[in-house]
Amino acid sequence: MATRTDTRAPAPQASDSHDLIRVHGARVNNLKDVSVEIPKRRLTVFTGVSGSGKSSLVFSTIAAESQRMINETYSAFVQGFMPTLARPEVDVLEGLTTAIIVDQQRLGADPRSTVGTVTDANAMLRILFSRLGEPHIGPPGAYAFNVPSVRASGAITVERGNKKTVKATFDRTGGMCPRCEGRGTVSDIDLTQLYDDSKSLSEGAFTIPGWKSDSQWTVQVYAQSGFVDPDKPIRRYTRKELQDFLYGEPVKVKVNGVNLTYEGLIPKIQKSFLSKDKEAMQPHIRAFVERAVTFTTCPECEGTRLSEGARSSKIDRVSIADACAMQISDLAAWVRGLDEPSVAPLLTALGGTLDSFVEIGLGYLSLDRPSGTLSGGEAQRVKMIRHLGSSLTDVTYVFDEPTIGLHPHDIQRMNGLLLRLRDKGNTVLVVEHKPETIVIADHIVDLGPGAGTAGGTVCFEGTVEGLRAGDTVTGRHFDDRAAVKKTVREPTGVLEIRGAHTHNLRDVDVDVPLGVLTVVTGVAGSGKSSLVHGSIPPGENVVSVDQGAIRGSRRSNPATYTGLLDPIRKAFAKANDVKPALFSANSEGACPGCNGAGVVYSDLAMMAGVASTCDECEGKRFQSAVLEYRFAGRDISEVLAMSVTEAEEFFGTGEGRIPAAHRVLRRLSDVGLGYLSLGQPLTTLSGGERQRLKLATHMAEKGGVYVLDEPTAGLHLADVQQLLGLLDRIVDSGTSVVVVEHHQAVMAHADWIIDLGPGAGHDGGRIVFEGTPADLVAGRATLTGEHLAAYVGA
Repeated sequence: MATRTDTRAPAPQASDSHDLIRVHGARVNNLKDVSVEIPKRRLTVFTGVSGSGKSSLVFSTIAAESQRMINETYSAFVQGFMPTLARPEVDVLEGLTTAIIVDQQRLGADPRSTVGTVTDANAMLRILFSRLGEPHIGPPGAYAFNVPSVRASGAITVERGNKKTVKATFDRTGGMCPRCEGRGTVSDIDLTQLYDDSKSLSEGAFTIPGWKSDSQWTVQVYAQSGFVDPDKPIRRYTRKELQDFLYGEPVKVKVNGVNLTYEGLIPKIQKSFLSKDKEAMQPHIRAFVERAVTFTTCPECEGTRLSEGARSSKIDRVSIADACAMQISDLAAWVRGLDEPSVAPLLTALGGTLDSFVEIGLGYLSLDRPSGTLSGGEAQRVKMIRHLGSSLTDVTYVFDEPTIGLHPHDIQRMNGLLLRLRDKGNTVLVVEHKPETIVIADHIVDLGPGAGTAGGTVCFEGTVEGLRAGDTVTGRHFDDRAAVKKTVREPTGVLEIRGAHTHNLRDVDVDVPLGVLTVVTGVAGSGKSSLVHGSIPPGENVVSVDQGAIRGSRRSNPATYTGLLDPIRKAFAKANDVKPALFSANSEGACPGCNGAGVVYSDLAMMAGVASTCDECEGKRFQSAVLEYRFAGRDISEVLAMSVTEAEEFFGTGEGRIPAAHRVLRRLSDVGLGYLSLGQPLTTLSGGERQRLKLATHMAEKGGVYVLDEPTAGLHLADVQQLLGLLDRIVDSGTSVVVVEHHQAVMAHADWIIDLGPGAGHDGGRIVFEGTPADLVAGRATLTGEHLAAYVGA
C-alpha cells in the first residue's frame, strides 16, 4: 500500500463549494417568489400551518425539478414511456441532487397486491422455496399466486430457412389458485340487485349504478344483441335466453352501426366491479357491490391465494403460505434459523429486508396483508424499506410527514432512521408538524404566515432555538402542551363490544362510553383500527370518517365534492330562468375552447407537456354567454373564485342568501378551511386539507356516533386546538365521538381513554388501560401513560 509523504493541506477544490440547494423565485401554487438556501447533507424540516406552501416548495418545486432533469438524461425513446413533467414555476434552482420521494400516496389497491409483492420479499421467498421446498414443484413462478398454470399443445410454424411445421406442447406451472384466481376470496352475486325481472330491458330493468339510461352503450349492447327480446320481461325469458343473458361468451355484435362486444351479465359485472378493490371504489359503487355481492374466503385455498401444489411444498414443515401468514418479526427469526450454504446470499438478502420491517416499526405486519388496507403512514414506511440498506450517498431523500400514524414511542425510532440516512452523507428534506421530529432538525424552514393566499412566504430559516425565539405561528405554538382535563363528561350510555377478534384482537370485551369524547390509542399495530372499524360497524347511527384518500380529478373542487354547487346552480338557474346545467363547467356551460378545464393542455410527446390558460374564457372555465347571467350581482366564475369565508358571508345574508349553501360553508369554516377558494382543484389540496374536507362533508350526515381515524393527520400545532374545539361542539350537541389517535393533545382532552397493547401484532390486541386521562397519567403503567405524562409535564 502506497504511503503519502506530502503532509500539506490540499488546495480547496471548486467542487467542494456546492454545499447548498438554492431556490430563487418559486411561484408554484400559492408560493410568492420564495427564495431559500437549503444546506446539503443535513436534515432540514419544513413546517408551517396546513396549506402554507410546504408541499409546493418541497415536492412540487425541488423534488419535481430533480425528477424532471433526471428524466431528461434518458434517450427520447425511453422518455416516451415515462411521465411527462413540466418545469416548475421558479427562476433559479441550483445544487440539486437525485431526489428519492417517499410520500404518503396509498399503495396500489389491486386485490392481488400485498405487502410481500410491493417490497420484493415475496419474490425472494419464491426463489427460496423453488430451491429448498420439498416436494419440488417447479421454478419460482410455481409459488406465485399471480401466475396461473398454463397447458397448450398444437402445431407451430417456424419461419426460418425451410419453413417447418412441428408439433409442440407448452406447460407452465403457476401458483395461482384456480378457484379464486389469486384473490383469496370468492364472490356470489345476488341477481335481484342487478335487475328487476318484472321489467323488460326497454323498460329499464337494470338497477346497476350507471346502467339505467336507455342511451347508455352497455344497455344498448344487451337490448340490440339479438340474443334476448328487449320488450319481454326478464322473468319470461326461455332457458336459452337466460343463459345467453347471464353467462354468454364474448362475441362481436353491431349496435347502431358500431361493432361492440356482447358478454353475459355475470362475467361483465365480475370484470367491471369485482376485479377492483372494494375500498378504492366510489361510495355509491361500493354500496352497490356490498348489496349485490357476498365475499367469502375461497374454500379451495382457504384464503392463501395459492394452488394445492404450492401449499404442499414445504421447508421444515412450513409452506410458502404459512411463511407469508407469519408476523414478519417471526418470519425474520425463521429465516435466520435456516442453515443452507447453497442459498446463503439469498437468505442474507431476505433476512435483511425482513429485519428492515422490524426496525422501521412494521414487524407486526404479515407479507400476505393486502397493500390497499395499509394506512398512509404504514404505506410510507413500507416504501422506506428499500432505502434503508442502500449504499447510495449524496442523494436527496424527501419525506412527507413520516410520523403520521405513529405512537410517540415509535416516533423516536423514526427519528433515528432519518438521522441515519443523513449521517450516510445524504440530504434529508422532511415536511413535518410534530415537535418531536422538528427538534432533531439541523435546519428549519417555516412557511406561512397563514394558509392558502395568506401563506406562501418564508417566515423563518434557522435552528430550533431560533424558531422557539421567533415570532412565527410555529414558534409561538412549538412548546404548547395541552393540560389534562380536570373534569370529564359523564357517559349517557355504553356501546358494548364483546369477543372482538378482528386481525390481532384477542377476544376483546370493552364498553365504549356514549355521549363523551373517547380516544382509542396504543402503539402502531396494537389493534386500534381493528377494534373501532371491525367492531363498530357503520350503520344508520354511526358515521365513520377514515383515512381513505379523496378521489377526484383536476376538475373536482371543494364546491363539487361537498355538494355545495348544487343549490348554487339551482339559485342561478331560478334567478335567470335557465337550466342549472349551464352553470356547470363539466356540462352545458363549459367553455368550448378548453372543455371547462380553464387551461389547455399541449402534449409534446416525450417532452414535458404544457398547460396554458385558455384564451377563450381566460381561465374562467365557462362560456361567455353563461357569465352574463348573474345572481346577487355575481357571475358563477366570481362565486367559484370566492374563499369559503367570503362565500359564507355572501350566501348567509341579503340578496345572495341560500340556506342550503350556507350550511355547507359553515361546516367548511368549522373545520378550519375558511381560506380555501371554492373552485380550487382537489389535486392541489394538502393531505391535512383533504382530511378536513372529508370531515366537513360527513358532518352533514345524521348519526349518534362519529368514528374518526386520526383527524390530526397533517394538522399544524395551531390547528389542533381548533380541532379540539370542533370535537367539543360535536359532543356537546349530543353526538358521541370515538377517535383513533396518537396525538397527546387529543388524549389529554379526552373524557375516556381506551389503550391497546402492550405491543404490536401478536404482542398487542389486548386492552391495557381503560379510564380517564388523569388516571392514565397518574398510573404510568403503559407506554402511552409514560409519554402522556412526559407531554403534560406531570
